[in-house]
Amino acid sequence: MGSAAAWALAKRGRDVTLLEQFGPGHRVGASHGSTRNLSLAYSEPDYVAMLAEALRLWAELEDESGERLLARTGVVNHGPDPQLGTMHAALNSAGLRADFLPLAEAAERWRGIRFDQQVLHMPDGGQLNPDAALPAFQRLAVRNGAAVRHHVKVLDLRIILDDDVLLTVDDGGRTEVLTARQAVVTAGGWTSKLLTGVAGMPRLTVTQEQPAHFGIADDGADWPGFNHFPGPGGEYDDWYSPVYGMHTPGEGIKAGWHGVGPVVDPDHRSFQPEPLQRAALQRYARHWLPGVDAGSMADISCTYTTAADHNFVLDRIGPVVIGAGFAGHGFKFTPVVGRILADLATGEGAAPAIFSAARTGIR
Repeated sequence: MGSAAAWALAKRGRDVTLLEQFGPGHRVGASHGSTRNLSLAYSEPDYVAMLAEALRLWAELEDESGERLLARTGVVNHGPDPQLGTMHAALNSAGLRADFLPLAEAAERWRGIRFDQQVLHMPDGGQLNPDAALPAFQRLAVRNGAAVRHHVKVLDLRIILDDDVLLTVDDGGRTEVLTARQAVVTAGGWTSKLLTGVAGMPRLTVTQEQPAHFGIADDGADWPGFNHFPGPGGEYDDWYSPVYGMHTPGEGIKAGWHGVGPVVDPDHRSFQPEPLQRAALQRYARHWLPGVDAGSMADISCTYTTAADHNFVLDRIGPVVIGAGFAGHGFKFTPVVGRILADLATGEGAAPAIFSAARTGIR
């Protein structure tokens, strides 16, 4: 989100420096790997509006960078969850394609998946490539005059006289003090550590999530992105959450539980999967993904940073702009979040109220 904000701000001619505490392509946060679903599985009006803008901005980023960042495989949601009907209505009202398909048609088209009761197909969705997108945001920001500094960790952030920010940073063991008129903080799992005592905001929980790549058993199967929503009944007794998944070329079929991993300190992670959740995910693959080899399982580790209501935090408090709480469903919105953060930093606009840092009931 910081890279997208730098892209948006630099395009407006602003003086921008992007600080990243790790190196390019690092694996210790939440935005690495070569696939993230661009899923349209939303019904809330603010998110649906952001989806429409995201599709436009991803296309704009592809044009500017000359790179293919989105594979339009489509996304299918299935399962007995009654919210699928609400999503269908909301998406079609916004001009985003979504259609229910008969089970037999879905099974014939995507034979690697065992479909459950109802299938909602969203052909505009697909898979985004974070490993290509983040460098593209940064290259384009630099092209427009931004400075990008990796391996620079912000140790302390202070507001000075309500209209300036003082940053103490560690640049390879050398301490440096920087000042700025505004600071945009998009620190993922480190957000609360950095902003405690600086800006009031909802409580954020950091969890270590553990999706996995499964080997492909059916080389002739086509794979959309997918989300499987459970319902009541014994068939779902050992589920931890809905399941999401997608094809990662060269690595297999990614599948994972959503936002149910153990709470962690981002500076002290094991990177090891929780064994009961891992075993349940493998059972899921055996039962619901006939196109994979459930015995061929390569673990992945990433973090989620989540507010209690699962909505983002996008707000400005004095000279500090906050982008946080993206929690496993934010990547598809990256260029839109960058635009909103740029609006907040320049005073050119506000974020939807559902993203307010002062919203009630979730602290």
